Amino acid sequence: MKICFVIISASIVLGACNKFNDINENPNLPTVATNTQLISNSELYLQNIGSSPQAEYFAQYLSETQYPNLSLYTQVSANFYGIYQSPLMNLEAVLTASTFDAKEGPISNQLAVAKILKAYYMWHVTDRWGDVPFTDALKGRENFTPKYDPQKSIYDSLFKLLDEASKMIVAGKISNDILYNGDPNSWKKLANTIRLLMALRLTEVDAVKGKEEFNKAIAAGVMTSNADNMVYKHLPNAQNENYWYDQIFDQKRQWWALSVTLVDKMKPANDPRLPVYGNKNSSGEYVGLTFGQTDNLSTTAYSLLGNALWKQDAPIYLVTYAQVLFALAEAAKLGWITGGDTKAEENYNLAIQNSVLQWTGSTTGASALYNHATVKYNATTALEQIATQRWVHLFMHGYEAWAEWRRTGYPALTSPQGNPVPTRQGYPVDEQFNNKSNYQDAVQRQFAGTDGLYGKLWWDK
Repeated sequence: MKICFVIISASIVLGACNKFNDINENPNLPTVATNTQLISNSELYLQNIGSSPQAEYFAQYLSETQYPNLSLYTQVSANFYGIYQSPLMNLEAVLTASTFDAKEGPISNQLAVAKILKAYYMWHVTDRWGDVPFTDALKGRENFTPKYDPQKSIYDSLFKLLDEASKMIVAGKISNDILYNGDPNSWKKLANTIRLLMALRLTEVDAVKGKEEFNKAIAAGVMTSNADNMVYKHLPNAQNENYWYDQIFDQKRQWWALSVTLVDKMKPANDPRLPVYGNKNSSGEYVGLTFGQTDNLSTTAYSLLGNALWKQDAPIYLVTYAQVLFALAEAAKLGWITGGDTKAEENYNLAIQNSVLQWTGSTTGASALYNHATVKYNATTALEQIATQRWVHLFMHGYEAWAEWRRTGYPALTSPQGNPVPTRQGYPVDEQFNNKSNYQDAVQRQFAGTDGLYGKLWWDK
């Protein structure tokens, strides 16, 4: 009897456990992410690209008001693991998926969007570090030590990836897209715009290839207005708030002022974007802080980061129509497209106008700005002017501005305490142990064995 009782009791307990397991499972929550949910999750990481003090220091937009450190270029290595392990791994799961849910939108569009985002992230990674894992990457346990692909081959692969994505987009929205609400036309324009901007990177290293890819992108259809901009939209809640809101409002950190370089480019021309970019100092003036300055620091004597840019739901502008127009202006000046200086000036003025519209919500003051003596198009100094105004436009998207500065050399930036502006970031320290052989091959191939801040990338001539 005792044995039977134990057996019966055990069966009751086991049965009860099974029932409790059923109760603990929420039938309204998926246990496996769908493909568009993976895409959405990968999009969330974009805020990390657009909200980085380090990036603002590389572009010298912001100066440190209290604790100068990173602006002195003291940090060599940076970690790219998060980009591979989070957004890129999610996107790879979509691209290698065996099943798709057509209820979430056309399957070809789900794949196309995953390809576009993969290309964008990989472009970002290779332009920060140089040669990086690509063809062997994202294999999981199949390959924990991926080889580093040469940057040139990565660019070639990304051009093809973006071309494929653009061509496979069909009518019909996909679900869960937080960037464009699944709109296929917007994604098609983004694919071709990224391709256009990538092509411009090749001006100094392979102008023939650059011109070819540039014109293919135009023919396929790039952005045509600010409505096409790729914008990461924060929300007015703690779960998805602006990084700068947390730092400045929540943490009460007044650590960032506009650099004197930026203010000196904008203030003389009465640039209507300046009141958005920064606040007036305690004396009611716009005053920039010398980048890398370590004495006479103050949180009241200089123009701190503008209130609008650290609102909880302030957006991040990642790829914009104004960038397209600056690229077209430069291309016309270089002879990549027809029109010469006439077309270059037209696109230059339109770029400034659309930049002002993007940042202020109005074109008021745009005409006066691009006709001001310090800004007005001049055929002799056109390339410098285009590069400088592009830099002003890209404010707070430091990594992209830094890449364009490395390519063009404009505007002139400072060397804090004798440290020049870095030309790359060092590889993650862990790569020296986790992927030693491939890491050493990459460093030797590109930088004669020195993994530092001043090696030149393939396109940086």
